[in-house]
Amino acid sequence: MELLRAIIRVNLFSPAPQTAPGPGRTRAAGRRGRGGAGLQTDTASDGARDGASSRWCHAPFTAVLQGFAIMQRHRVAGMTEMALIRMNAWGAAARDHDTGASPAEALAPVLKRDAPIIVMVHGFRYAPGRPAHCPHAHIFRAPDDTAQATPSWPAALGIHGGQGGASGLAFGWQARGSIWQAHAGAEVAGVALARVLRAIQRRDPGREVHAIGHSLGARVILTAMRHLPVGALSRVILLAAADHASTARTALDSRAGRQARLLHVTSGENGAYDLALHNLIPRRHAGDAILGRVDLPGLATLRLDDPAHLSGLAAIGHPVAAPERRICHWSTYLRPGAFALYAALLGPRGATLHAEVSRLTQPKAAPARAAAWSLPLPWGANAS
Repeated sequence: MELLRAIIRVNLFSPAPQTAPGPGRTRAAGRRGRGGAGLQTDTASDGARDGASSRWCHAPFTAVLQGFAIMQRHRVAGMTEMALIRMNAWGAAARDHDTGASPAEALAPVLKRDAPIIVMVHGFRYAPGRPAHCPHAHIFRAPDDTAQATPSWPAALGIHGGQGGASGLAFGWQARGSIWQAHAGAEVAGVALARVLRAIQRRDPGREVHAIGHSLGARVILTAMRHLPVGALSRVILLAAADHASTARTALDSRAGRQARLLHVTSGENGAYDLALHNLIPRRHAGDAILGRVDLPGLATLRLDDPAHLSGLAAIGHPVAAPERRICHWSTYLRPGAFALYAALLGPRGATLHAEVSRLTQPKAAPARAAAWSLPLPWGANAS
């Protein structure tokens, strides 16, 4: 039925083909000309009309193809809507971005699908509902929206309603204002996200839920983990996390953190931002450091400016391009190959890949040096 409607729309509501006028403007005008000029005009007009008539005769076949294309676009859009929900934090509560529905109502479409849920959290300077700054119209836009150069996170992470597609929860929060306001707001938004994730676990305790967040979005996720039960999150990717090591330590030691697999991805290109945050945001204690400036025990840290890490990724089949800029806050997801790696880490064999990536981030022990000589110990044996 939808195909029939598309064909009717293409045939009945498209303008009829028009004959292109020849040099003599009309057939009659051509006849009033002298000899060959009139004949030339008639021939040009006949050829144009014959070509147009031919195109018109083939219009039904073209309409069928266009109809299939329309159906495909509607099918993809509908499947995307089934697989992707948009939710925002308003204070410590969350509501559906489009309808204002509660999390329980908004989650219903994705919980009907047998697919893992990937939670996506943006960072600084975004604000849901504000046209120039809304993440749902930018990085969280639908996978079929290819008008922008910046990658669509849902598209890049394999979120769609087709076979093998993941479900997505695009989580927005008010991250405008000063860095101090946004830093404080991220903690409140983390409480709202925790409520959403607890709602998922209550309704479907076995559902696999992953999370990925950039910059202050990583702080939102780390805060949420403090309020979550065991098993609420499976795998977590933090991109250039704008938070202190103490926050991550608390998250790792939480009930949810002890079971979840976490990976922090950073790069020297983000160093200027890490330094600024280090100087602007108060620390919990004197030794506290921004995550990008320290390797926290228990948290695998993948450094995309480390040649050893890049070569290790290439060796396991996930090459990521080398840095192109000295300063870039977004390189952890704009770098070619980065999103393909994250999609795989959050995909069906992500647990195995996470273990492989974690191993290659471990510092290599210095090779032991053989002693050139040794003295006998008093009890007659040397240390071994």
